[in-house]
Amino acid sequence: MPRKANHLMPWIVCISCGLFFFYEFIQMNMINSLSADLLRTFHVGSNKLGFLIGSYFNANLIFLLPAALILDRFSTKKVILITLGICIVGTALFAGSHSIHWASIFRFFTGIGSAFCWLSCIRLASVWFYDKPLALIAGLLMTMAFLGGSVAQAPMTLLVHHFGWRGAVYIDAALGVVIFFIILLIVKDYPDHLSELKEKRKQQLKNIGFWQSIRHAYLNWQNWFSGICANFTNLPTFILGTSLGNLFLVQAHAFSFTQSATISGMIFIGTLIGTPFFGWLSDRIANRKIPIFIGTLLAFLIVLAVIYLPHVSYGTMIILFLLLGFTTSAGILNYAFTAEKNPQTITATSVSVVSVNVIGIGGSVLIPFVGWLLSLSWNGTRVNHVPFYSLHNYHTAFLILPIGLIISMLLVFLMKESHARQLD
Repeated sequence: MPRKANHLMPWIVCISCGLFFFYEFIQMNMINSLSADLLRTFHVGSNKLGFLIGSYFNANLIFLLPAALILDRFSTKKVILITLGICIVGTALFAGSHSIHWASIFRFFTGIGSAFCWLSCIRLASVWFYDKPLALIAGLLMTMAFLGGSVAQAPMTLLVHHFGWRGAVYIDAALGVVIFFIILLIVKDYPDHLSELKEKRKQQLKNIGFWQSIRHAYLNWQNWFSGICANFTNLPTFILGTSLGNLFLVQAHAFSFTQSATISGMIFIGTLIGTPFFGWLSDRIANRKIPIFIGTLLAFLIVLAVIYLPHVSYGTMIILFLLLGFTTSAGILNYAFTAEKNPQTITATSVSVVSVNVIGIGGSVLIPFVGWLLSLSWNGTRVNHVPFYSLHNYHTAFLILPIGLIISMLLVFLMKESHARQLD
């Protein structure tokens, strides 16, 4: 029994930490289900909604590098609890906000926690699954995150229907309190038998030095190739699953809001299947680049179908969004690739380069940019006090998705294969 418990403990710890990631993905994606209510409550258009969404990702961008440096140097568990607490408070205050400006400020607080969640998961996984390939466990952790993303779609829409958007967000904050206590009781920084490794890493990090660790991670072009590739592979999920997917489906395809939330949620169901699959496949063949390229190519074809096919039925759109989530989940391999191409001592700092690209370029820049493009040629029409955008508006704004996926495929050729082996 002790041997079995020791075998299960890495999974228990990492899955418990993954609840933080799960919770943050609810916060990241719930605006998609609240969008119409927020536009109506605050009397704003898609450009201001893009600003609200962007404030969350701005916090990610600002705090990602500090998060990486902190996680490489201090107790992962303590950092998780502090930042999760900030996220819960920000979520509760967002529910009570009465202006778009205060709502954006409180979303910024929520985004601070998000800067730490994925890096803390990778940090713990690199310790508890020491000397094992990271793609599968990274895929399973990302599966938990996208499960949170799916909760933020149809289930959140049902909560909004029964309790209003403010009540739904208060319930969401209460869920965060439950997760806080689970992590408090279960998560540990290191297994007992790796205490020597803990001290060794501390000494190695001290020898490398603060600025040298940053230079090693942020001046490594392989990290940037992988990060930009991950950003554009992930962008369809941000745009169609996180922010504007519901409005697109309601206004361009005349689905009901409930149907649209169900369709959007299929992206996250697809990733629930895709992330462990691509992680397993990549570990199995000891290759990161081939699965990334194949997944991105298929995602490119599916994105073209979603955006440009006319008169798509409800069932067909569900399948397309499911497949889009499955194929774009190949982007998760960029995190494992980056972790393997850098010393384990600076795992969090190195992986933060990928997150800076995904959150900084994708979340903070491209989501508000797409919202701006959407409103650029808007004719001012409103339906039930919500701005109504034409199919042409969406075609123009969403053109960035296939272009980005082409860039991702080209970058794969510049990446040097890690063969699922850790650098040191």
